[in-house]
Amino acid sequence: MGTYLRLWTIYLLIKLSCAGKSVDILTSDRLNTLEEEDIIRVFSRNKTTSSSNYTIIQLIGDLRNHTIETSEQTWKPRMFNAHNTNLLYGDFSEKIDREARRLLQILPAYDPGAGPVSPQCKRHAEIFHQELAKFTLWALKMYDATAKMPSGLLNGNVNQFGDFDECIGIQGSEGIQGQYCLTYLQLTVDESRLDLRHIHRLLHSHYAFRSNITDPGHRVPRFSIINWGVCTPATCTAKDVETAVRDVLTRYTSQTGIKVTVKVNEEMCQVKRKELPKETMYASLFFMTILALTIVAAYYDHYKIPASELLLSFSLKRNFKKLVSLERGQNDIATLHGIRAINALMLLLAHKSMALFFNPYTNRTEMSEYLGKPWTVIGRAASLYTDPFIMLSGLLTSYCFVGKLRRTGNLNVKDEYISRLIRLVPSLAALMVLCTYVIPYVGSGPQWNLVVTEHANICKRTWWRNFLFIHNYFGFESMCLTHTHHLGIDTQLFILSPMMVLLLYKTPKTGTIILTLCAVFSTLLRYFVTHFKQLNNYVFFGTSIKQLFDTADFSYTLPSHRLTVYIIGVLVGYLLRYLPRDYKINRIALYAGWILCIIMFCCAFFGPARMGSIDYIYDPLHAALYNAFAPIGWCALFAWVTIMHHSGNTNVAIDHLNTTRYNGNNPVSQTGQTCKVRLCPMPVKKVLQSDWHTEIGSKLAASFSI
Repeated sequence: MGTYLRLWTIYLLIKLSCAGKSVDILTSDRLNTLEEEDIIRVFSRNKTTSSSNYTIIQLIGDLRNHTIETSEQTWKPRMFNAHNTNLLYGDFSEKIDREARRLLQILPAYDPGAGPVSPQCKRHAEIFHQELAKFTLWALKMYDATAKMPSGLLNGNVNQFGDFDECIGIQGSEGIQGQYCLTYLQLTVDESRLDLRHIHRLLHSHYAFRSNITDPGHRVPRFSIINWGVCTPATCTAKDVETAVRDVLTRYTSQTGIKVTVKVNEEMCQVKRKELPKETMYASLFFMTILALTIVAAYYDHYKIPASELLLSFSLKRNFKKLVSLERGQNDIATLHGIRAINALMLLLAHKSMALFFNPYTNRTEMSEYLGKPWTVIGRAASLYTDPFIMLSGLLTSYCFVGKLRRTGNLNVKDEYISRLIRLVPSLAALMVLCTYVIPYVGSGPQWNLVVTEHANICKRTWWRNFLFIHNYFGFESMCLTHTHHLGIDTQLFILSPMMVLLLYKTPKTGTIILTLCAVFSTLLRYFVTHFKQLNNYVFFGTSIKQLFDTADFSYTLPSHRLTVYIIGVLVGYLLRYLPRDYKINRIALYAGWILCIIMFCCAFFGPARMGSIDYIYDPLHAALYNAFAPIGWCALFAWVTIMHHSGNTNVAIDHLNTTRYNGNNPVSQTGQTCKVRLCPMPVKKVLQSDWHTEIGSKLAASFSI
């Protein structure tokens, strides 16, 4: 009886436990066909969270530390923290689904996994879309940081950079990290469609520049290329991003007259930096050491503590005083300081105006139309402002060499070369180290790698060219520190300068004729190369990036094309050494020189103003004439002012101003007697000592000297 009762009890318990349920027996064959999703569905009782968000490994890991509680929330594993998933989705799933569906219908999300991308990229793209549908914060940030279609496209508002900082700060589930990629889009339209051509012109703001997607963009902005920022998982390569963007855009443009070319460079995909390279740390330590030396030396210098001259040479106090000192040496040519200042300011303005085109504008078309005004010649003639520096280099070299020849009778060419290297190489090396290893890591941004890091990468490959001063022969596209091209030109011309000066010093007439012929040859060379290679030194509407680079490579950076103004400087420097300080030029020649130089100056500066018009059509004859003669006209006035001021001819004014000075309304002679005639004769020496010397004679020269 007891045994029977026990068997009946066991049977009853089994029946009760299985009442109303069917049991699936998992055989080995069936286990092999089950997907991970099915296993999770069998074991999970969470009805509020989609099972597609779990993996079996995560489920087991969660169960390992799970404690069974007798509440209705017993089986609801917290598998992600607040940064990885939306924990409130279970409570508001229906509302979030509805809102997400409406949002993504209005503004569809960029799909990083579109097209044949890598498996890892596609997997993380699916996770991104799943979490975006649940309004998970990191997915929303990735969606928000990607550029969207803006308003004002027909006003040139085509460049959309998204949000760089928001993107690279993203940390999502399964190790997903935000990556910012700047994509380049080139629109081409059916040329037979006049309507599309007009719209294309408005999109690109009347083609202030014309660029191709393959043009280098680190020196001159690719104005007619659209920049579009996208935020993707870091596992997606630049090739994946390019593939995905092209696949998405093809869906919209396949049936239109618009064709879009997409390009994504590897260096334009950026993630958050974690540590600095060792080279950067060493370079930073070097500059910090120099800074510490300047402070220590300044302390010793200020408190008059005995120290070596080597240490005191780093003194911040001493060097600052020299930097701002207005003292001039005995042989100082005062006018040159003003010439340098004026052209440096103009050059800075011109280069800054070019750099402004890297920025996005909501109304870029209006800005382009504004730049079509004639006065914008100030910023369009950037190459013109570098010519006076070439001329001043030749002038100072000739002036110095002739002075040494007159004192000693010989010129030690070897010492002059070594002296120049000692003066240039240390500062050039420091600048290269700073620009190559430090500056790329002091900032970040959508175009930082394009403008700053790209220059640094070029320097890492071609630094040796700069130290040999031959970097100007390798083109702007692959030149390290493009703003130092002038240093290469100047050094190469300096190597030839002893021969020029010695030729002038030994046989002045023959030397002058030979140098003049060389200058004429250089001028003709600029003319013919510009005309036959379709170059242009002046930035006009429709200038292509290729044309600008070709102009730099085939003319602007070659010493043979800059020889004209250098020879002008050599001749002026030689003349200043032999021209007496009180030499008086014939009045007719004086006024003729002023009139001629001012006319040449105005032609060089204002002559090409019409080339800045929006409707200007390129003419190689205009470009050739400008490139050949504008440097001469621009530098002629500066050379004339230097000669006139150095020889005292800027003190000559109108006769009655030079021969009289006034005391009230009465003309007074130098003896103090009132003149009864209109003019009172004065000796030349007294003229130079009169008040008019300061008041009138030096006004023009003062405008060039600081």
